[in-house]
Amino acid sequence: MTHFAPGPAGPALPADLDEAAHRCLVAGFDGTTTVPDTLKRLVDRGLGGVILFTRNVRDADQVRELTGTLRTLRPDLLIAIDNEGGGIGHLVAAGAPEVPGSWALGVADDPLLTAACADALAGHLLSLGITASYAPVADVQRRPENPIVRTRAFGSDPELVSRHLRAWIAATEARGVASCAKHFPGHGGTVTDSHHELAVDPRPYDRLDLAPFRAAVEAGVPMLMSAHVVFPALDPDRPATLSPRILSDLLRGELGFDGVLVSDALEMKAIADRYGEAAGARLALAAGADQVIVAVPDLEVTLACRDAVLDALGSGELAEARVTEAAERVRRLALRYALPYRPGAVAAWDTEAGLTAARRAVRSGGPSPEPGVGAGAHVVDLFPAPHPALNWGGEDLLTAWHALDPTVTGTAVAGEPEDAGGVVEVVVEEVLRAAEGRPLVVAVCDAELYLWQGRLRDALLAARPDALLVSTGLPEPGGAVCSHGRGRVNLRAVAEVLTGRTS
Repeated sequence: MTHFAPGPAGPALPADLDEAAHRCLVAGFDGTTTVPDTLKRLVDRGLGGVILFTRNVRDADQVRELTGTLRTLRPDLLIAIDNEGGGIGHLVAAGAPEVPGSWALGVADDPLLTAACADALAGHLLSLGITASYAPVADVQRRPENPIVRTRAFGSDPELVSRHLRAWIAATEARGVASCAKHFPGHGGTVTDSHHELAVDPRPYDRLDLAPFRAAVEAGVPMLMSAHVVFPALDPDRPATLSPRILSDLLRGELGFDGVLVSDALEMKAIADRYGEAAGARLALAAGADQVIVAVPDLEVTLACRDAVLDALGSGELAEARVTEAAERVRRLALRYALPYRPGAVAAWDTEAGLTAARRAVRSGGPSPEPGVGAGAHVVDLFPAPHPALNWGGEDLLTAWHALDPTVTGTAVAGEPEDAGGVVEVVVEEVLRAAEGRPLVVAVCDAELYLWQGRLRDALLAARPDALLVSTGLPEPGGAVCSHGRGRVNLRAVAEVLTGRTS
């Protein structure tokens, strides 16, 4: 549905209004050391921000060079990144602190520890010249079938989520980095990933999980991100990102939020397939968003979104006052977080906080499972393929285990094998042969969602009832040892517990 405008300049408007419209955009781009000319022109006209991804990261020095270059183009440019921690992150190659994901922090349930992990992530961002973080996740994990929130949430209890949000926001703010609670008004009650199609939360108003967002607003969170989710109880016709009832009436009016409201990425299919990115940009700003994210590196998509906004301003379809108001919020955000940035020494953070939290999150039907696996185990690690938008890095339990016990053997299976039905028998036969005379460990990640894992798990446990079951996603039934996440530090922690070794 996307329609691209023919020219690079876009419709002509008064200079101040043109700059205001550009402030309402956040663009992704390709490049690690050079900035594309198209992006330079957008920045020159007032582009509000850029979002970095793994494609922009080679190492820490390179990221510092890139952010420095971007700041020479426009000192008040917001430089942002998704930085939730755990298995989701784009800065591994740049030495990102190893912290568990939000679910493990909720299981440990120590807000001081959550704050220490958030401080580590924010300190690292600051050291790289990045001063806006699209985290933490404020969603409440409500549905076992939910394919996208899961261990990214702090938990399934709104009060627990709220207290960890407050800790994360305060620690990030203390570093001078802008945090962003997402995805308003919640993605945890859906059974659909809005990256792939439009999601719906059918619950009545009084069952929606607004409490964590209220807590985030009360904690002074400077940014919120909207969800591409339809809430029939609030607006049966439009997803939250495009709904004035949700963004203006509920968020601004009822919750009293006056920070920057940013859309989730417009190229996600929930918006792109139904409305098109360009129309999505116009509708989101009209609904009450202050910035829209176009995360794809193809800057032609960003230009199309920009031109749709300029066209709508020129025709009067989009009110000048709405865009001016949005741009002013972005300007205030930039004054607070982008312009004060000074390169130089960044105060040290607690490098052990992440491992401490991950260790405390390991569970096995009780507070602390006993080590039960001897040396030379055979480990089978089953997990879904990496999500292309979230950039989970493909860490595996076997690698973490091998660092503690070099005699371990095993295999990691990332994603459903082709001809999964026929593969099960072959894999089981190979595993049983390799594991003969050895302890067998079978690890799964959200096997309730990925049925191929369940088939392999059940076949292996039927043949080897003595095998130890490990869950690296949400807890599995049947007394599995749970890491509550697949970040590298989560896998390290569960391997430590099961081997009884820490080095």
